Amino acid sequence: MSKFRLYLEENNRSPVTQLWREFKRQHSAMVGLVLFISFFVISLLAPFITPHDPYLQVDDLLLLPPSWSAAGLVQYPFGTDDLGRDLFSRLIKGTSYTFGFALLTVAGAMLMGLLLGALAGMSKGVKSSVFNHVLDLALTIPSLLLAIIIVAILGPGLMNTTWAIMLALLPQFVHGIRNAIDEELQQDYVIAYRLDGANDWHVLSRLVIPNIWEKLTIMAAMGISTAILDIAALGFLGFGAQAPLSEWGAMISDSLDLIYLAPSSVAIPGLLIFTAVLSVNLVGDGLKTAILKRRQN
Repeated sequence: MSKFRLYLEENNRSPVTQLWREFKRQHSAMVGLVLFISFFVISLLAPFITPHDPYLQVDDLLLLPPSWSAAGLVQYPFGTDDLGRDLFSRLIKGTSYTFGFALLTVAGAMLMGLLLGALAGMSKGVKSSVFNHVLDLALTIPSLLLAIIIVAILGPGLMNTTWAIMLALLPQFVHGIRNAIDEELQQDYVIAYRLDGANDWHVLSRLVIPNIWEKLTIMAAMGISTAILDIAALGFLGFGAQAPLSEWGAMISDSLDLIYLAPSSVAIPGLLIFTAVLSVNLVGDGLKTAILKRRQN
């Protein structure tokens, strides 16, 4: 005998299940998710899956062409650079720097933005007004320009680049979280919860944060693509990762003079940057569409 259900199962699913159902119906979003997971796994396992030492210089293999060329070797799929280092191993290792550090940067900016955005969203009066005006002023400066200014103060290097981009992305996260919290505080159930005697902490932790996690996810996805581009751009300009680190933007900068002799040393890192940003944007757009369809249903 079948079990009696008061509600239809289709309408009684959890929000996460409904969100995943709408997300997986989008083929482009699923392709982006597969690429995103692939980059994430490679960034974690990069030290263990590189076929060669990415920093080992072999004088007999300078500017070796890719393996699909007649003069290439199968042991070096993408060839070598002007110092005889394996490009394939350097690109794998560079995933940890460009993609992995972008994830860490956005995670740090999100945590700080959540704290400051909560303070800005829950505060009222003069303190809130001053905070909002400072945020509006910071948002007028592009994130890359702000990161360059911070790196110029801290000095070049990958770690300083990470902190610079984290601080450059912070105003965007604080602004978005503040607006999301302010919109949530206008809801009727929040007012009813306050009338029951709930304080600001109860409202924030039990009502506001659980109801804005979807917006936080979309902001994080957009922030990751910006962080990838900023890390690569700073590495290309010489402010970010320094030699011999195999960050993708720095690899393009180092190989720019060899573009006619070894075009793959410039094209392949650029293609990886494009693919990484595309995967994040596809996932972000897929999440936004899935959230809208879930709310409509």
